[in-house]
Amino acid sequence: MQEPDTSTRQALAMFAVFSSVGVRSYDVTFTDIEGEKIRYQVNRPVEKLWHTIDKALHAAIEAKENYIIRPRFTEPQIIQLDDLDGTKADRVAPHAFMMLYTSPGNCQAWIAVSDGPKDEAAAKDLARRLRKGAGADLTASGATRISGSVNFKGKYAPEFPLVTLGQVKAGHITTIAELDAAGIVAPKDEPRQPRPAANGVSAGRPTRKKWPSYKFCLDNAPLAHGENKPDTSRADFTWCRTAIEWGWSTEATASRLLELSAKAKENGERYAILTATRAAESVERQPYRSKSTPRPS
Repeated sequence: MQEPDTSTRQALAMFAVFSSVGVRSYDVTFTDIEGEKIRYQVNRPVEKLWHTIDKALHAAIEAKENYIIRPRFTEPQIIQLDDLDGTKADRVAPHAFMMLYTSPGNCQAWIAVSDGPKDEAAAKDLARRLRKGAGADLTASGATRISGSVNFKGKYAPEFPLVTLGQVKAGHITTIAELDAAGIVAPKDEPRQPRPAANGVSAGRPTRKKWPSYKFCLDNAPLAHGENKPDTSRADFTWCRTAIEWGWSTEATASRLLELSAKAKENGERYAILTATRAAESVERQPYRSKSTPRPS
């Protein structure tokens, strides 16, 4: 493990490179080795964190807690590309202002885009397409372990890895056109075609894009194991799969799930995106199921 002063220098260097692309504050989360949230701080100015990082970082290391930050930004748009292997990292590194190593063989790239969309939904879609085009984790939340901290996950015990900075290009900001030219932005999703009619007769799918009935999915979900209530995860998956079959994109489906599902609201955007992504993969493997699907709401 690095000496404390080295760990603090790493953390300060990370704050500095984020500041170089306009980040002025962070949400801070501490989690235990199981990933459970211990405490949370909202919208902390970088100046406050700068003066307390040495004590807070080493207290977290001593307690075997993960020190996690989420940078807040307005302009430029900042996008996290997570779970990159060496080949993928090399491909995106020329466009990143920072590369971060969170565990052996696992790299993150952070990219600042000067002309990212102002509309929230469009900005999320750009981030999703960049992650998809780069081969990164589609469920990345925008939060990350701070450099100089220790990655406390049970699978790494007892040799927990240090989080370290890689390539840094302070102030480096790119554009959508540059990322497009590099071939690392996936194309926009095209609406899926309606289910083919059976024997020339309409299969009963809507003639225009509608959302499936979430209530129908929840009411018809199997019971959760050992409980006398519907399995919400199964209902969420079924609803997402049906929405994607009916022509909605993965991103739009995840956003809508956050509005409808109590479990999605509780677990947040990462859960919704992961559920929608798995549903989309299921549709790719088996485009349309033979059994009936929920009626439009």
